[in-house]
Amino acid sequence: MDNSLVFSKITKNTDVVFALMVVSIIVMFIIPLPTMLLDMLLAANITFAMVIILVSIYTTEPLDLSVFPSLLLFATLFRLGLNISTTRLILGQGYAGEIIMSFGDFVVGGNYVVGLIIFLIIVVIQFVVITKGAERVAEVAARFTLDAMPGKQMSIDADLNAGVIDNVEAKREREKIRQEADFYGAMDGASKFVKGDAIAGIIITFINIVGGLVIGVLQQDMGIAQAAQTYILLTVGDGLVSQIPALLISTATGMVVTRAASDNNMGNEMTEQLLT
Repeated sequence: MDNSLVFSKITKNTDVVFALMVVSIIVMFIIPLPTMLLDMLLAANITFAMVIILVSIYTTEPLDLSVFPSLLLFATLFRLGLNISTTRLILGQGYAGEIIMSFGDFVVGGNYVVGLIIFLIIVVIQFVVITKGAERVAEVAARFTLDAMPGKQMSIDADLNAGVIDNVEAKREREKIRQEADFYGAMDGASKFVKGDAIAGIIITFINIVGGLVIGVLQQDMGIAQAAQTYILLTVGDGLVSQIPALLISTATGMVVTRAASDNNMGNEMTEQLLT
């Protein structure tokens, strides 16, 4: 079959594709994944996070990403499914694919103590700095958007009565106000997913370390040092693979909720305002 025909069918049935993706994520919670497929999904998770932060940078106004709250829920669910799959492989086989091993060996130099420290620093940056700030900004933005709705509605009615705008334009402006209120209200709730994801990452890492040490010492007859080298290194690699995309998405969340409406993207606007 022609590739263009396949792509055309997929683009016409994106709702079905998205539903299948959500169901597949739920299946990940139950069925063990082979390491090759898990490596592909981990790479896709990192790529997906990079795409999200790039889109948030090039967005001119928040409503251009009106699906962002649902996107946060999907990304969080996907990441949790990957965490469960990697935990199953780490504790069950003592191996979780090449990507996690590469992060454990290359990024932290094979030293699980250094890796654990780097992981904790990333979690602190994400949870205390970015996530808490984005959550607060989303909460305040939602509150002020709702408080400003009556004044904006009255302004539209006044312009309509004065003949400045017609009925079509007034309807469009009212719809935009409603969408802004819905968006910031949804972002206020969606930011809780990001916060919960950071907390879940810490708990999952702790469980993996304790469970790995118990399995290594009691079931695999390893020494404590060997069990720590094996399981903590894998756990730290897993934590870095999951927390780096989470950090990118948390940063994208902060960018979206702090973004003021403008005709230019963030890069152009910052360049113009800082250098002129």
